[in-house]
Amino acid sequence: MAAELTAHDLIAQHRPTLDQALEAIRTRAYWSPHPEHPKAYGEDGSLDMAAGKAAFDALLGTRLDLGQPGTDGFVGGEVSPYGIELGIEYPHADVDVLLPAMKAGQKAWRDAGAEMRAVVCLEILKRISDRTHEFAHAVMHTSGQAFMMAFQAGGPHAQDRGLEAVAYAYVEQVRTPDTAEWTKPQGKRDPLALTKQFTPVPRGIGLVIGCNTFPTWNGYPGLFASLATGNAVLVKPHPRAVLPLALTVQVARDVLSEAGFDPNLVALAAERPGEGIAKTLATRPEIRIIDYTGSTEFGDWLEANARQAQVYTEKAGVNTVLVESAANYKGMLSNLAFSLSLYSGQMCTTPQNLLIPRDGIRTDEGPKTFDEVVSDLARSVDGLLGDDARANALLGAIVNPDVKARLEAAAGLGEVALASREVAHPEFPGAVVRTPVIVKLDGAKPDDEAAYMSECFGPVSFAVAVDSAADAVELLRRTIREKGAMTVGAYTTDEQVEQAVQEVCLEEAAQLSLNLVGGVYVNQTAAFSDFHGSGGNPAANSALCDGAFVANRFRVVEVRREA
Repeated sequence: MAAELTAHDLIAQHRPTLDQALEAIRTRAYWSPHPEHPKAYGEDGSLDMAAGKAAFDALLGTRLDLGQPGTDGFVGGEVSPYGIELGIEYPHADVDVLLPAMKAGQKAWRDAGAEMRAVVCLEILKRISDRTHEFAHAVMHTSGQAFMMAFQAGGPHAQDRGLEAVAYAYVEQVRTPDTAEWTKPQGKRDPLALTKQFTPVPRGIGLVIGCNTFPTWNGYPGLFASLATGNAVLVKPHPRAVLPLALTVQVARDVLSEAGFDPNLVALAAERPGEGIAKTLATRPEIRIIDYTGSTEFGDWLEANARQAQVYTEKAGVNTVLVESAANYKGMLSNLAFSLSLYSGQMCTTPQNLLIPRDGIRTDEGPKTFDEVVSDLARSVDGLLGDDARANALLGAIVNPDVKARLEAAAGLGEVALASREVAHPEFPGAVVRTPVIVKLDGAKPDDEAAYMSECFGPVSFAVAVDSAADAVELLRRTIREKGAMTVGAYTTDEQVEQAVQEVCLEEAAQLSLNLVGGVYVNQTAAFSDFHGSGGNPAANSALCDGAFVANRFRVVEVRREA
């Protein structure tokens, strides 16, 4: 197919955005080219709210044929957490045919250079952005996120993370010049003179193993980091969340083809029910990079067994908030209530353990006992979610039966300070919607420790009574070191406590948020400014996004010639 997108046009359109992204990752200031408000769409060819919903509805019950080599059948079976069957079929690949076809396009993609790869990636992101409303419904009905969260986290925020990865990839590739003239003086003899050429070369094929809860937000960094550094990318979605990544692959293949590249540089690997192809793919010799978000168990397996590949994992941890004192007690409670409730706690960044001194805390409203703090937090959550319409908008739906089972079992682990309740969804009667549970535990009891030192993914939080602030700091340290943490929060008016918590987070490599009382929450991170994970504790071996996340996806090969 003749190229429809010329290098000149792509660079003219997207180089300014790339330059802004490069500036944003340098300054860490707020910036985003992707609007967060649904009403911002519908102009310049993008889909508005009604058109996006219609586009999603039109996909239901259809076959999404991507034209991939080695397609030996079609698979499907996604059921929305809101209770509707999607009925969409996706190509099933014979990987012995597909993987060689993917590799065939890498030479031209490598030779295109870092800038061309970057602007092609930005064109892919632009087209995805134009369909944000359609993608929002796809994310909503595969992850269970409420619509507004699916729109923002699955749309502009995911696109920001993809663009961020492209920016980092570009920086690392152009760090070394394309050519250099090298001259070494030899005294009275003629100098030694060489012309040197440096080329970033891809490692091979990247494998993105998608997750159920945030298919685009967690999938885009690895996908675009690998693609921008010259690698072909095979996307293996979670079997319950195929659609958002299948649409992404479709867009990427269209853009690559129109830009004159092999569309097989990006492909989809959907699986039959129970097939479990991730392990098979992860150990194929052609797979040289793996990006994975999901359970600790499988992440550990990948790190141990996919020896031929560079493996980037975001697994799980036990996120902790230390509550020692509060200068704005109501603000703290409100902020924590929102953090515990958002998307039913089904975020890798949601706080699980709240460490509170058993003798109570100091606040701007006077001293509060342990029981008062926990009761007040329970009331704050109740107040936030008391209206069912508001509760549905914040909670979304429980993503799978395992989360529901953990939620129901949590009530038997200790004294329940806040019981979970069912919330009816007026539009989707099949949705499983539950409010969070808060359980009191004693940090000094071994039986309780078994509960709070284990990850309980979902709308479950433990209020853990500790003997002192010093004990809380040490428990925080042990939790991060042994279990990992994607996020840490702390509330304190004591400078020494603040310094102690900060030192723990610096030593154990955990991202810390202090005294949040406004509209920023511990479980949210902003692309171009915040690092998601650190790569320095057991919760993840990489961070989204830094130079280390992209630099080892390619190597630099040198060719030397006599000048």
